[in-house]
Amino acid sequence: MRPQQNPMVLVKADLLVQLMERTGDGRSVSVRELADAAGCHPSKIGHLRTGERETATQDEAVAIAKRLGVDLLVLWEHTGRTNPAPAEPPQILAVPA
Repeated sequence: MRPQQNPMVLVKADLLVQLMERTGDGRSVSVRELADAAGCHPSKIGHLRTGERETATQDEAVAIAKRLGVDLLVLWEHTGRTNPAPAEPPQILAVPA
């Protein structure tokens, strides 16, 4: 099982829209193309664009920023802890005699 990631928060929906119109290579990218690059459903990108949704997983955020040709923190903010909490030692359960 994959460890749970803290979600990334979109800095500004309008910025996402602008960056989609003119990516780092000067071309536009569609909602479907960006969703394919991020490995998510196109409706998630649509909701991010309109502000209905503000979060994405870290993997999705990294893929979106990469496809748009910007650094991750231009478009996204971290939430929660920046370093994972140390794992607690496993609990030893008593077995009834």
